[in-house]
Amino acid sequence: MKTKILIVEDDPHILLGLEEVLKSEDYDVASCNRGDQALDAVAKHHPALIVLDVMLPGLSGYDICKQLRAKKVATPILMLTAKGQEIDKVIGLDLGADDYVTKPFGVRELLARIQALLRRVRPAGGKADSADVFQIGSATIDPKTFQVKRGKTVDELTAKELKLLQVFHAHAGEVLSRDKLLNEVWGYNYYGTTRTLDQVIVQLRKKLGDNGSEPKHLLTIHGVGYKLVV
Repeated sequence: MKTKILIVEDDPHILLGLEEVLKSEDYDVASCNRGDQALDAVAKHHPALIVLDVMLPGLSGYDICKQLRAKKVATPILMLTAKGQEIDKVIGLDLGADDYVTKPFGVRELLARIQALLRRVRPAGGKADSADVFQIGSATIDPKTFQVKRGKTVDELTAKELKLLQVFHAHAGEVLSRDKLLNEVWGYNYYGTTRTLDQVIVQLRKKLGDNGSEPKHLLTIHGVGYKLVV
């Protein structure tokens, strides 16, 4: 079965070019040219990845991204922006986008970023599916519901929190640098600081029941990063 990609873009020339490029790479392509129709298009097509323009009629790409993540839709989002301002890129990533490409962009760069995002959610090497339930200590993490369960306690996970736990679980026992974690979860072009990661770790420890003075599972490796002990 071909991998389906949804393009949300209102410029007909860019949309046609994207459709031709992706189809030539053997992707199954669906498209939408209005922001206020994007959520319905996602629900209809169930894409493996969304290529999302920022400036759209009806609803902006930022609003679409925010609403998808609020609905717990974890589909990777690659944003297209004509803006070169650093703050615009940061806003998109903070709202839940996985990566971005600034217009005008090269075909090779676009394809490389798409392939990288798809690899991130479908890792090679026979590892567990990204939708599989997994355990950390007494906590059960269910990617399909974005929930952490400990006995009768249930906490909701954000898209970034879930992705971070999945990265830790895939590399349990390994020391992961802050840069690696930021690249894996926030993307290679994230402009924020490592403080963002540290704040998310604090929240995850609370949700895992691992927030005592000496955490047992999400360990801080001073001067390097973090390590998960299952």
